Amino acid sequence: MSKSIPEIYGSLVFNDKIMRDKLPKDVYKALRKTIENNTHLELDVANSVAVAMKEWAVEHGATHYTHWFQPMTGFTAEKHDSFISPVGDGQVIMDFSGKELVKGEPDASSFPSGGLRATFEARGYTAWDPTSPAFIKDGTLYIPTAFCSYSGEALDKKTPLLRSMEALNKEAVKILHLLGKDDVTSVSTTVGPEQEYFLIDKEMYKERKDLIFTGRTLLGAMPPKGQEMEDHYFGSLKPRVAAYMHDLDEELWKLGIPAKTKHNEVAPAQHELAPIFDTTNVAVDHNQLTMEMMKKVADKHDLVCLLHEKPFDGINGSGKHNNWSMITNTGVNLLDPGKTPAENTQFLVFLMAVIKAVDDYADLMRISVASAGNDHRLGANEAPPAIVSIFLGEELDAVMKSIENDTYFGKQQKVQMEIGASVIPHFTKDNTDRNRTSPFAFTGNKFEFRMLGSSISVAGPNVVLNTAVAEALAQFYEELKSSPAESMDAAVHELVKRAIVKHKKVIFNGNGYTDAWVEEAKERGLYNLKSTPEALPYFISDKNIALFTSHHVFTKGEMESRYEILMEDYSKTIHIEAKTLQDMIRRQFLPALMSYIDEITCSVSGKKAVLASLPCTAEEKLITKLSGYYETIYAAEEKLEADTATAEGMSDVKDTAMFYHDTILADMAAIRETADLAETYIPKDLMPYPDYADLLFYV
Repeated sequence: MSKSIPEIYGSLVFNDKIMRDKLPKDVYKALRKTIENNTHLELDVANSVAVAMKEWAVEHGATHYTHWFQPMTGFTAEKHDSFISPVGDGQVIMDFSGKELVKGEPDASSFPSGGLRATFEARGYTAWDPTSPAFIKDGTLYIPTAFCSYSGEALDKKTPLLRSMEALNKEAVKILHLLGKDDVTSVSTTVGPEQEYFLIDKEMYKERKDLIFTGRTLLGAMPPKGQEMEDHYFGSLKPRVAAYMHDLDEELWKLGIPAKTKHNEVAPAQHELAPIFDTTNVAVDHNQLTMEMMKKVADKHDLVCLLHEKPFDGINGSGKHNNWSMITNTGVNLLDPGKTPAENTQFLVFLMAVIKAVDDYADLMRISVASAGNDHRLGANEAPPAIVSIFLGEELDAVMKSIENDTYFGKQQKVQMEIGASVIPHFTKDNTDRNRTSPFAFTGNKFEFRMLGSSISVAGPNVVLNTAVAEALAQFYEELKSSPAESMDAAVHELVKRAIVKHKKVIFNGNGYTDAWVEEAKERGLYNLKSTPEALPYFISDKNIALFTSHHVFTKGEMESRYEILMEDYSKTIHIEAKTLQDMIRRQFLPALMSYIDEITCSVSGKKAVLASLPCTAEEKLITKLSGYYETIYAAEEKLEADTATAEGMSDVKDTAMFYHDTILADMAAIRETADLAETYIPKDLMPYPDYADLLFYV
């Protein structure tokens, strides 16, 4: 590293420091007002910002600009335009106006819309999000934007996120003013998404059609060693991986992304990167950039970064923990219990609002993490169950019970850890443990939403969380607004007490991996939506439409369109997997298996040609076994082909998705079961692609 971290950090970001230096004072103040108060930005201000932004970008080698947005594809999108503007006599100037900064007009016809617009309606708009700083990447100025249709409907993931943040801000400020915090003018949500991923060799990747087309392996027997020795988690970094992580950190720091923690994860070849938390919409943008840079930097190291939730069967998949909290403009974390949580009225109100929100809208929480890839993780004893519950820990659970029962809660004393070695410095024990089996766990001053899959945009889960909490706070406000200030503490106590009684069913501090919890959750009346097609219809229930429309986060049409998009995405994902598996079986696996059968058959024929009495019992048994595998796989592939053709002829999105889940996935599993058995017999030189041992242990 030629420069120090403070020198490179944010060097490619048009951040507040740059704006303060580059903009006239009145323009800077107007822009800050827009960012902090969500007010309208005037065109003359936009023009001044555009000039400064262009000059700064050109100074850093930028030749183009792009409106960078997040359509419903799950990826980001960009269209690059140069700064050049012809002035005659073959001359050009570098030009960029406020109009170009504020608005773009990409073709919206090829992006998913779920029926919001007709195919022939091509025009769409991108609108600058001044709350997320512009940045330079690959010689282009990137301007974070929202994306909407010609008639104003949201076609992206940023617009609903910004709406949900405004909704929560509005309701949180109302509650805080009711509690006497008149100095608070805004409340922001913050997020720190932990990103898990796999690294494999690029040349090996190129030989696996399943990884190329689907992101996961559709065939593959487990190697002799997996993760059972528990020796990879937090283990020493291999030199090649360490070099990758070092370069990745540098690239992220240049973009102002506060990458903080990196380590080996549980599975072989699996790793994790975690940033410091940031304002939610900025954190979402940063996470999208992080996933992109992970892949880009990996390529430079002749590696491939896999972000699929379950790239390898039989070992842990990858998630993305969403660490969420609320903070005031005065710097107060509303989920910080303080030293005396039982007496912290403000904390209790906001804690209870979150508990109520998760209980009331647990179906939406599950839907927000639903995908074909994540279905492989949830409930598989490597990730939280599909049942949404909350872990509070011993101290807060005791606080809740004391309020419910009107009993005294004494301040818990700090416990000094005794390890037994006197040379170890003294330190105190946390008041609560971490629960890795909980979908939604309190971790000191934030909630960790643990159900997210590694490839998902964190926008969706935070839209749900923000809006659900906003609704809970709105209901609390209605209950408390008539209470006199002198009796507010008593009113809050009674409100929290009623809420605890009603919503305690969602609190579970035990082991979420057990069958006993599944049964108990059913008795409590909690949702257990095991698959994406099972969960998604709840998105457009009357209750959930009312939630989002009342807070102006989605229109009913936007919700219906997203339902269509998500259902179709699920079916398309499984369809591509099915077609890829068919191709690999027909053109790679079965020919390799037959080649080995032929080799053994020739060996038997050769032995008997030399001496007819030579024993060939072992070879004949092996030929019989492998031929049986061949016939089973062939028949299973024929069934998959027929069922895939049936699926292609279906029209109803729900029925189609359920057919892919119930029938196509079962067909694929039947093929894999036998193929993986057969793979263990095929010699290395006949294998048509790298096996699990190659992929997981040779980086």
